[in-house]
Amino acid sequence: MAEAADFQGMTPSPARRWLRRTAGLLAGAPLVAGLLYLPAAAPARAADKAPGSHTVDVSLDALSPGAPVEGDEITISGTVTNRGKEAVTDAHVGLSVGPRLSGRTAIDATARHSRDANVRDRAELGGKFTKRFATLPAGISENFSITVPVDKLDLDDQGVYRLGVSLSGQTPSRPYEQTLGVQRTFLPWQPEATEKKTRLTYLWPLISSTHLTAETGSDEQQTPVFENDDLGAELAPGGRLEQLVSLGKELPVTWVVDPDLLATVNAMTESYDVKSEDGETTVAGKNQAVANRWLSDLQKAVEGKKVVALPFADPDLASLAHRGKDVPGSLSHLRRATDVAATTVKSILHTEPSTDFSWPVNGAVDPSVVDVATSAGAHNVIARSDSLQETRGLPYTPTAARPIGGGTTAVVADARLSTAFEGDMSKAGDSTLAIQKFLAQTLAVTLQDEEKQRSIVVAPQRLPSASQAQSMARALHSLDAQRWSEPLDLVAAAKAKPDARATTDVPGPSSYPRSLSRQELAAKAFQDIKTTQAKLDNFKVILTAPDRVVTPFGNAINRAMSTSWRGNGPKAQTYRNGVQSYLMSLTDEVQLIQKSDATLSGRSATVPVTVQNKLVQGVEHLVLRLESTKPTRLNMGGGQTVAEQRVKVAGGHSQSVKFTATANANGPVPVIAQLYTEDGTPYGRRMVFTVDVNEFTPTVMLVIAGGVLLLVLAGVRMYAQRKRAAAHEAADGADGEGGDSEQPSDPTPDTGPESSNPSGTGEKVDR
Repeated sequence: MAEAADFQGMTPSPARRWLRRTAGLLAGAPLVAGLLYLPAAAPARAADKAPGSHTVDVSLDALSPGAPVEGDEITISGTVTNRGKEAVTDAHVGLSVGPRLSGRTAIDATARHSRDANVRDRAELGGKFTKRFATLPAGISENFSITVPVDKLDLDDQGVYRLGVSLSGQTPSRPYEQTLGVQRTFLPWQPEATEKKTRLTYLWPLISSTHLTAETGSDEQQTPVFENDDLGAELAPGGRLEQLVSLGKELPVTWVVDPDLLATVNAMTESYDVKSEDGETTVAGKNQAVANRWLSDLQKAVEGKKVVALPFADPDLASLAHRGKDVPGSLSHLRRATDVAATTVKSILHTEPSTDFSWPVNGAVDPSVVDVATSAGAHNVIARSDSLQETRGLPYTPTAARPIGGGTTAVVADARLSTAFEGDMSKAGDSTLAIQKFLAQTLAVTLQDEEKQRSIVVAPQRLPSASQAQSMARALHSLDAQRWSEPLDLVAAAKAKPDARATTDVPGPSSYPRSLSRQELAAKAFQDIKTTQAKLDNFKVILTAPDRVVTPFGNAINRAMSTSWRGNGPKAQTYRNGVQSYLMSLTDEVQLIQKSDATLSGRSATVPVTVQNKLVQGVEHLVLRLESTKPTRLNMGGGQTVAEQRVKVAGGHSQSVKFTATANANGPVPVIAQLYTEDGTPYGRRMVFTVDVNEFTPTVMLVIAGGVLLLVLAGVRMYAQRKRAAAHEAADGADGEGGDSEQPSDPTPDTGPESSNPSGTGEKVDR
């Protein structure tokens, strides 16, 4: 392969010279050629431990310009620091250039040995292109700066050259000139622009961790509640997100945006609350001005640029594929997260984003990850070349786009370039080395085959720090001359003509990196999310304004699957618990007010049950059921065990629902009250109270007893009246036997106690 180059410039050992002679005899034998470099590794490791090695640290803090052209002067600035215990005398910093490196592998080898003081470089330029120090005391640092015209560097053909900056001097224990410290870097040299430039696509990620909770204030405005106010620092001048926007607006990049970040910052532009340290109270947020300024700057920065929207909250695709897809309903969240992404970006940034891309963590893919990544409608998966590796021995880096079947394109980012700015870039020396290596690798890609124009994609870390973003920007600015590369947006890169010889085989499940697998969300996370979604579904059907609840909780559920939780399982669990706990507190705002035991007098009565709604909005589509546990003693009207009524309660109000109960026998009867949704799903906790059935109460008994007494008295009086009447008749009969027989008898017969005497001489009977 063209990239399998030797690490040139090392002092050859006898074993190495022997291998070279052997290789000359066996020219063309790939096995021997592949072994040529291996013996050199042992001396290099031993050299690192040799006396004098790393006695002085050499830091290259700046190299300008990073990619010179004819007529330029390059300036190398840095610092030398004596880490030894002895002073260094007669010290000087010198430069050496060469040899020209033959490919990307040779660049990697040089980087690995960049500080090896015992590897010989070419002769120093000498003369005025050195910086001398009479003495460099132990523990002391000195700055240096050397400027050299390019034409003094002896650069012949185009390519990547090794540039060494070393400090030489003497110590009391070793009183002779020696190399005490060195730092090697790269000098890309291309005096004339390439006819077929490499098309370079650089992703510029705007992603953050989760800051917004599912909670909102109890007011009509639904004031959002944040976990903390840390996002304000990222948005403020000099902050991570502020730097990404201010730097990115000047760069030819494709913006890759998490819509959740936009929604969160947009929520900060108005009144918002922040949880206090105890988590029980909130305080007013104070970063409205910072949020407004950042959003305004971002809107201007992306104007006319290509914007790719990830699914809302950047869900962890690999966790879904490996731990969540077997939990029913998990993949439906990815679909909703994709659907809401476009509307969020468009409404806030006023630009139409592409939602046709998915981005697994570190571009690591396997068949299940690809299946999940495309399940929500995306046709392009951003992979990486250390995952979807070349297996066909290509002597060049192929175009990024690869058809992998099913109408899906894997956009394979270059692993070397994508990881170029990981690590701590806050030190000038580390940043300068990373930039020069990035430039070297991009030129090496172009020079692999100057007749074949290729499209290369760079997908850096998701959450670059401010210093990493600054280093990336400096590297891209160094390519502004477009001598060997030209910018291309991600959408166009995905549509580029694939290389027919490039691999399209997605690696199997066993190839997924274990280090990434250990960071995935646990299967329990998706079970928790399923439980929360079920509770939300049961809650929303009773609301008169469901969007006020569905939207914040739907977003919170998406955030619970975020890639940002990787490697932080306990914190992710705390977030999920918080979402579910808050949802339960809202559902409990609609409840039955506990009723005291009641007494039922008479055969039937009304039993009231009160439904309370503490929510701001009204509730409806609820059914209240009242069930008698002893229907033979008490039924709910019409002989039924259960009675039910529809319930509708305005926000902040209560409603009393009345049921008719019928008693059949005395005694206590437990009664169950339960709210249900219209589909028969129980809602909230049930309430149990007792109805004491007492059909004949003392008052009723007194009334009955009084009635019986009146009947008895009436009977006694009737009997007495009849007895007196009979006595009168007997007396009248006795008188007639000795008196006037012609006297007529009473023409009105006695009709009983209710009869009256028409002449008024007889006693009136009371009714």
